[in-house]
Amino acid sequence: MQRSTGLLLVTALSLTATACGSGGEPATPSAGGAKAVSITVACQPAKSAPKERQAWDDDVATFMKEHPGVTVKSTDQQPCFDPKTFGPKLAGGQMETAFMVPMTNYADVISKGQALDITPYTSLIKNWNDLRADHKELLTKDGKVYGVPNVHYSVGLVYNRALFTKAGLDPDAPPQTWAEVREAAKKIAGLGAGHIGYGEYSGGNTGGWHFTQALYGRGGDVLTPDGKSAAFNSPEGKAVLQTLHDMRWADDSMGTRLLVGWESLMVAMGSGKVGMMLGAPDVVTDVVTKFKGNVDDYGITGFPEAKASLSGGEAFMINPKATPEEAKAALEWLDFRYNTVGKGRFDFARGKSIGNPVGVPDNAVYGDSPTGQALQEDRVKNATLPVANYDSYVKAAGTVPPKAEPAHAQELYAVLDVPMSGVLSRKDADIDQLLADAESKVNSLLAAKG
Repeated sequence: MQRSTGLLLVTALSLTATACGSGGEPATPSAGGAKAVSITVACQPAKSAPKERQAWDDDVATFMKEHPGVTVKSTDQQPCFDPKTFGPKLAGGQMETAFMVPMTNYADVISKGQALDITPYTSLIKNWNDLRADHKELLTKDGKVYGVPNVHYSVGLVYNRALFTKAGLDPDAPPQTWAEVREAAKKIAGLGAGHIGYGEYSGGNTGGWHFTQALYGRGGDVLTPDGKSAAFNSPEGKAVLQTLHDMRWADDSMGTRLLVGWESLMVAMGSGKVGMMLGAPDVVTDVVTKFKGNVDDYGITGFPEAKASLSGGEAFMINPKATPEEAKAALEWLDFRYNTVGKGRFDFARGKSIGNPVGVPDNAVYGDSPTGQALQEDRVKNATLPVANYDSYVKAAGTVPPKAEPAHAQELYAVLDVPMSGVLSRKDADIDQLLADAESKVNSLLAAKG
């Protein structure tokens, strides 16, 4: 997803309105008699992605022209969701009028009254009835709606087709088993200095996140069904760490530098010297648009030997302090930017013109509805990549059972970073001890939460 906004004014008047949905000074009438309103929205693309940033600014200008009296301001935090700042920012009432929330945080944000009940305004999302019911249900409590689904994904294996060819591998027959992943990784690493066959995270909560992805794929669980105890100290959990340890130290196919946070592995992937990594289709988009990867080089296939696939996503919620006018303006913005065929994020023709990789499947929250079908037709029409490159992922995503992230995901991921870092940084790492230590810490964390 590319997200951005700019501060643009479309009236000659000085508009006095509330910022961040704070419900401060009352709004003043605009020249046309409508009440003027100012809203803040997340998340503006970084200056390092000037074309995407300009596209958003253009959308802001168009939206404001079509909605006289509405002023749109934005923040440009990237990545849009930062687990270290999200909680404090939310608790301190500093969130934008419209802000992004990852699926793992839906229930917590709603239960704490930190999102507005938007039930009276859902009709402002013109294609609301075409959004997948299961995703809308995740944002509904006691019959009230608290957010607009935006992204849904399942995990696959992202790979560099160019490196596959150089290594003598068939890019149209990517690995389907972990044994095949290991063999392909060794061949890619053998291309010479700086080449990494398989890239993996080790910290910044991303190590634990990818541990969970691999664990789910093998049929394991992070927590017991009742959510009260750790369940990852298991044969499946050990297999995840043992495979990574062997690839790092026996195969020498993972490089020598620890990749700690989200950006580090993405930069490495964009360099064109990493063969494979776990990820959703948006990894392909981000690698190309944000990290200068060659648009023709990347593909995605199904998760190796998947018994389940980590499924997640995000939604937009509205600040509970927003006035009715601010809430309506924010929903109209979300409709325009994120939910209209041919506009905003779905302006595939524009994406093609600025060099974005159009054609990557994204498991859109519209599914196979009329809106979903229209989006897919337009995506294929403007594709800059052969859609056949993603066929195996599309087929797998439709058959592999999705599995949601665990409760308290970010806190658990921070704990699980430690065993991931351990096996990737120490040849003599004791996998059983790493899992036992992490299990103890997670059980203590869960006990404290009741």
